[in-house]
Amino acid sequence: MENPHDRSDRFELIAACDGDALTRLANEVLADDPPLSVLQEPTPQLVMQQVVEPVERRPFNLGEVVVTPAEVKLGDDRGFAMVPGKNERAALSGAIVDAAVAGGHRLADDIATRLGEVATNRREERAREWAESKHTAVEFETMEDDL
Repeated sequence: MENPHDRSDRFELIAACDGDALTRLANEVLADDPPLSVLQEPTPQLVMQQVVEPVERRPFNLGEVVVTPAEVKLGDDRGFAMVPGKNERAALSGAIVDAAVAGGHRLADDIATRLGEVATNRREERAREWAESKHTAVEFETMEDDL
């Protein structure tokens, strides 16, 4: 279960969050007019997506995917976000949200709660998708010599 106060989990939650929701959260943080510096402009780029091959559990590069990273400094705290696709506003907003939670902004607990809701919604959606598709699963039998 993802913990919005854990930075690694927060990165995943921000990446899964709707861009408009991130923008609303960032705007709430910025309403206090904190000092903000953009350290890395949100610019779409390609990164290699690595997956694990299921039989031998070896990692391999599946291909390149487009992501948009951004980094900010909010007061004395740094924030970073990387969102899938080309979405500069969501990346910048995500970085602001990350910095706010990391720095203990007055809205940090509210933001963590909202990100937790994203995690819950994501789990429910995955469960729903699995329930819809599990009846189509194919099971294979293998014939191996018993040693």
